[in-house]
Amino acid sequence: TYATFDTAQAGNRVKITGEMSKNFPMEYRPDIDPNIFKFHLTDSDGIEKQVVLAKAKPTDIERAESIVLTGSLKNDIFYADEILTKCPSKYKDEELSLKKV
Repeated sequence: TYATFDTAQAGNRVKITGEMSKNFPMEYRPDIDPNIFKFHLTDSDGIEKQVVLAKAKPTDIERAESIVLTGSLKNDIFYADEILTKCPSKYKDEELSLKKV
C-alpha cells in the first residue's frame, strides 16, 4: 500500500515515495553498524521525517530523483527495510539532443 507520512498508521507496513531532504545530514557509520543508514525524506505531500534504513547506504543515493521506501512509522520515525531509487538517466542528455534535431 502506498501512503504518505500523514496517512501511514503506526505499525502498518506501507510504501512511501519522496525525495531525500537536503535540510539534514545523512548518517552512515559502517565502522559501528554497516546495516544502519539514517537520512530525512520529504514525501509527496511535503512532509519531512527521519528514515532509518536497515541496510547499507545505497550508492549514489544523493543523486536519486525519487526514493520509494517500504517499512513502517513508529514514534515519528520511518523504519525502512527496502529501498528503491530512481537515479537520473545517463542517457537523458542524449535524449534531449536527439529531440532538438
